[in-house]
Amino acid sequence: MSATRIVRLNVLQQSPHDLTEAEPEDLSNASRLESWVPSRFNVHATVDDGRLILWNTLSTAISVFKPEQVPQVLTLIKAQGFDSRREGLAGYLAERGFLVRKGMDEYRKFLLAFGQQHYRSDRLELFVLSSEDCNFRCTYCYEDFARGTMRPGVRRGIKRLVEKRIEELLTLDIRWFGGEPLYGWEAVEDLGPFLSDIAEKHGVAYRSHMTTNAYLLTPEVAEKLLAWRVNAFQITLDGVAATHDCSRPTRDGQGSFATIFRNLEALSQRPDEFSVMLRVNFDKNNHPHLEELFELLESRFHGDPRFTLAFHAVGRWGGPNDPQLEVCSDDERNIVQRALKAQAHRHGLKVSTLKDVNFVGGQVCYAARPYNLIIGASGKVMKCTVVLDKDENNVVGRLHEDGRLVLDDDRMALWTEPAFQRDSQCQKCAVLPSCQGISCPLPRIADGTRPCVPTRTNSKIELFELLEYPTRKARIREVAEGTAPSKEHVELPDDGRRAAR
Repeated sequence: MSATRIVRLNVLQQSPHDLTEAEPEDLSNASRLESWVPSRFNVHATVDDGRLILWNTLSTAISVFKPEQVPQVLTLIKAQGFDSRREGLAGYLAERGFLVRKGMDEYRKFLLAFGQQHYRSDRLELFVLSSEDCNFRCTYCYEDFARGTMRPGVRRGIKRLVEKRIEELLTLDIRWFGGEPLYGWEAVEDLGPFLSDIAEKHGVAYRSHMTTNAYLLTPEVAEKLLAWRVNAFQITLDGVAATHDCSRPTRDGQGSFATIFRNLEALSQRPDEFSVMLRVNFDKNNHPHLEELFELLESRFHGDPRFTLAFHAVGRWGGPNDPQLEVCSDDERNIVQRALKAQAHRHGLKVSTLKDVNFVGGQVCYAARPYNLIIGASGKVMKCTVVLDKDENNVVGRLHEDGRLVLDDDRMALWTEPAFQRDSQCQKCAVLPSCQGISCPLPRIADGTRPCVPTRTNSKIELFELLEYPTRKARIREVAEGTAPSKEHVELPDDGRRAAR
């Protein structure tokens, strides 16, 4: 006769459910019918060969489908709504964000992502103007070179500021700017090792980028910068010597191309991990003559993934030579830019694409973020590197030697307000997660103009470029059988990072 153990339970102290082993709950909802609708943030384009490129600007997923799959994919992403289990093709599209549950407020979901990104106290980005003077006198430059190397007191202020903030930071991002930052080498040599060391000591993610003309980027200087973890550079070449030297002469009128290129070649011989964005500023004069530059770059840097080309149209940015500049019209800019990318690619050169900015906020201007500040050589705190201190509204405060930041809240708000919240057109736009209506705050501040990014009108062309100029080998996945033709589709990597301006 078996004995039965009687358990006396005090229900005020223990739940009766604890006496039995609970069946595991299915939290996946995979077997349940759900109602789906297409995401409002989908952008798609059909390639000439019948493939479909699908991009969701909120999830940042990009997928390329074979022609056999396209009819069914289009049916699902254009449907007013349908019921399906989270499996097969519908499940895949839902997982990637191309389909969302019916009733979901995607704008509200975007607001959450925006708030988490915009109002961060654990991130500090400083543009450090180590010198506001420059050893060049570029024809399209807008700066007035009013000051030289950053003062010692301002450098001490930066150190004290970082020391005060470092315990609360997850990321410290330093962007060396000018003038020409290497023209203020004393400041770079003072701050560079300090900033790298303090970030490492406190386990803070550290990034350091330099926008330099590279005239002073000798092997000895590069050695020190890389040791201080300054390992991302933007360097401008406007063609070979015959064209580059016309637009980017030294301040005493000499050519600069030969010295820059010699420094680039020396940098390319190093084994270190670094990245160089080779910026080409084009106008009506130089763009017909850039083929020679591509040939030269191909002979020196072909196959080196550390070097990428980006093409930017020269603009009238507020400099004394603005009336004489042969700038391209808006329509010409897009046509020339596409042609230059194609030319460079034919020479085996890596070019920038939508992948470089494919993350939430990827096309937002640094000046719009509250955690981003420009520290001038005299201690002025500014927001926009184009305006600098030529407009008092851009001077948002001052950094004191003890590390105190005294900021003007009204001017800070002018640059950092989430302008899309009062712009109904922005709120309806499929590209909103990428630019957030603040790709450049300046037009709204100046005259109330909406600063739409080129992606808004050129999205199909930019998607095509992902196939024409892939940044690395795409991954291949199978779509589940029974939901679409059992053909593969290409899934483009979605781990792009924004190239520094």
